[in-house]
Amino acid sequence: MSQQQQQFPLVPKIINGGIAGIIGVSCVFPLDLVKTRLQNQQVGPNGEKMYKNMLDCFKKTYKAEGYFGMYRGSGVNILLITPEKAIKLTANDYFRHHLTRADGTLPITSQMLAGGLAGAFQIIVTTPMELLKIQMQDAGRVAAQAKLAGKTVPKTSAMQIATELVRQKGVFGLYKGIGATGLRDVSFSIVYFPLFATLNNLGPKRDDGSGEAVFWCSFLAGCAAGSFAALAVNPFDVIKTRLQALKKAEGEMEFKGVGDCIAKTLKHEGPTAFFKGGLCRMIVIAPLFGIAQMVYYLGVAEGLLGYNKKH
Repeated sequence: MSQQQQQFPLVPKIINGGIAGIIGVSCVFPLDLVKTRLQNQQVGPNGEKMYKNMLDCFKKTYKAEGYFGMYRGSGVNILLITPEKAIKLTANDYFRHHLTRADGTLPITSQMLAGGLAGAFQIIVTTPMELLKIQMQDAGRVAAQAKLAGKTVPKTSAMQIATELVRQKGVFGLYKGIGATGLRDVSFSIVYFPLFATLNNLGPKRDDGSGEAVFWCSFLAGCAAGSFAALAVNPFDVIKTRLQALKKAEGEMEFKGVGDCIAKTLKHEGPTAFFKGGLCRMIVIAPLFGIAQMVYYLGVAEGLLGYNKKH
């Protein structure tokens, strides 16, 4: 077992995770922007909403901000998704590798532990990334609400937001909402990774001797496991998104923490509010993780670095 552990290909795994993250997020970012805006919008006193549904949000965003408006916040996300996905995918593989028993088996509890640890590690990068991404994604909604009220909101950038947060609150200012982020990402990883591994093992294997599933099987397993896990933890994602929104539209509630956000959302919007953007999140996460897992297991880095993937 010790010899097997020494052979864990850490460097190519990290590179594959980074490549997988960049490709995946570039493909699905517009859907993620819509998800953020749907989750952040709050129902007015007379039941009014800016966006009726996912399609309505797409149309209004495209009309008001154009094609590139659909990629607001993508710069910081693509920049930080590289280490985020590298940490998440590699950490899960690393912990699975070291938790595997001498007979080659890995109990479901160990799979869940490996996933949970991977989720805990990733929030070091995820929290600042999500915080800045959400401000950029939600800026159009806040500006549109302000315009309706006869006001204007000055344009900003991720760098300006980050600089201001660090100036006011230090580096920890970038970690606003870390508790909710951890709650979402750890629980997601506990559900996602064991389910993905189970589904991925059901398909046909490659003929290169690596013992890994064919690429399309990894894609489908990532889509299925991602969509299920995304829906399961959507309430935590709503809480995280609302806590990390620094600018609110006029008249919207402020939240002091996870408990306060849960209480106020339940009181004013009911339990269904915790599943806002749920369908959109499933549509985002399914292809994101399907593409990411497929790219991750294609082994681009192993080919570039000359690693032998056979065990």
